[in-house]
Amino acid sequence: MVVNATEFKMRVGKYLKMAEKEEIIITKNGKEIAKIVPIKKQGTPNADFLYGLMGNYPNKEVTIKQIRDERIKKYESSY
Repeated sequence: MVVNATEFKMRVGKYLKMAEKEEIIITKNGKEIAKIVPIKKQGTPNADFLYGLMGNYPNKEVTIKQIRDERIKKYESSY
């Protein structure tokens, strides 16, 4: 996931939770400045976060914004 620095600072807890399962790339002024990567655990596939993600979109024609919002909503519900 790519997120700008301001958004990351405002919701750091949510993005750290997401970073357990996927890479978070932080941008500033449109340039990539940092990457947070999950710690690899034995036997955990790298694509775990994809399972069930697209369940609400049967035609699979979605925008990047819809995918981002769906992932954020998944983590917000755990707070």
